[in-house]
Amino acid sequence: MYNSERVITDFINKSDLKKIKEFSKDKKTPFLIMDLNKIDKKYDELKKNLPFAKIYYAVKANPQDKIIKLLAKKGSCFDIATIYELDQLLRLKISPDRISFGNTIKKEKDILYAYNKGVRLFVSDSFSDLEKIARSAPGSKVFFRILCDGGSADWPLSRKFGSHPDITFKLIIESKRLGLIPYGISFHVGSQQRDIGQWDNAISQVKYLFDAAKEEGIELRMINMGGGFPSNYLMPTRSIKTYAHEITRFLKEDFGNNFPEIIIEPGRSIVADAGIIVSEVIMVSKKSMCNQYDWVFLDVGKFGGLIETIDESLKYPIFLERENKNLEKKEVILAGPTCDSADILYENFKYSFQTDIKEGDRVFIFTTGAYTQSYSSIYFNGFPPLKLYFLNEK
Repeated sequence: MYNSERVITDFINKSDLKKIKEFSKDKKTPFLIMDLNKIDKKYDELKKNLPFAKIYYAVKANPQDKIIKLLAKKGSCFDIATIYELDQLLRLKISPDRISFGNTIKKEKDILYAYNKGVRLFVSDSFSDLEKIARSAPGSKVFFRILCDGGSADWPLSRKFGSHPDITFKLIIESKRLGLIPYGISFHVGSQQRDIGQWDNAISQVKYLFDAAKEEGIELRMINMGGGFPSNYLMPTRSIKTYAHEITRFLKEDFGNNFPEIIIEPGRSIVADAGIIVSEVIMVSKKSMCNQYDWVFLDVGKFGGLIETIDESLKYPIFLERENKNLEKKEVILAGPTCDSADILYENFKYSFQTDIKEGDRVFIFTTGAYTQSYSSIYFNGFPPLKLYFLNEK
């Protein structure tokens, strides 16, 4: 059974919580707080444990200018999904040689736009897309995304992206014929991937494609291992150190000590732990006298930034500000504020709070620095996008 008391020991210390409470007290909920110091440390942790990998931060995870500028100063490169993210990076003076166009689904006019701005690294997983790149970004480096099952990931990314190795091999051959540079292979094992063995499976497929391409006279030079590295949600994972050790071992098993160029595209693992959403209880109600579970409605829900609670995929650590460990606890159903029946956060998985939880109580939702504000709706039900405040601004 979930108990919000353990958030204090497992996810934040008392002094940090006191600082958050003080910072939050005069601000209207809901809002997101981001701690830039934590982002700084997360980047350094990843770089320390995978020193041979070039980091391309996934802008979509949290595209705030302050975050981009911090990571750029630390030497990060950037993975973009659209020309709008490209324009943002160029506005912030990020050189196009530090940018990868990492979306397999893109318009030809957007490929041309990126090419004209200086981008020379593109992903592809289909003949249609490859032909568009050849026409509008001639001579560019192309890497090819393979399908991954994504099993054991909290937020799988299978089916929609990538192609089976038999298609990928043909794309490699075709790219050379079209005048492009077949540069490497990419994969993504799923976001918040708990099974480190998924990297082993993917790297084995990459090795097969490297060898098959070499037989055709094509020397692939890069592996893009995508993201998937963990953040600190309710369900435990191994440490980044353990992930890095095992992934390095998998690479050595297939490629020896002379790795190709290695790229990673972390997003969640860099920014998620740095974010806390502060929300307020709008209402506590029962649906029937015989139902044992109260409904607790918050002023933030799926459409306000918590879209990754779909199918209760991600389970956030949640702490009631007015926590009293001496009071009896009760399990509740958590829901958001909008007039959409899909806006239920947790109905099967039960959070437990003290029995006197009431309207106006504030709750702190941890590990919400990734895919929250960037997912929040523009104006559904008239609610504005999720506000954001920064701690420890650089």
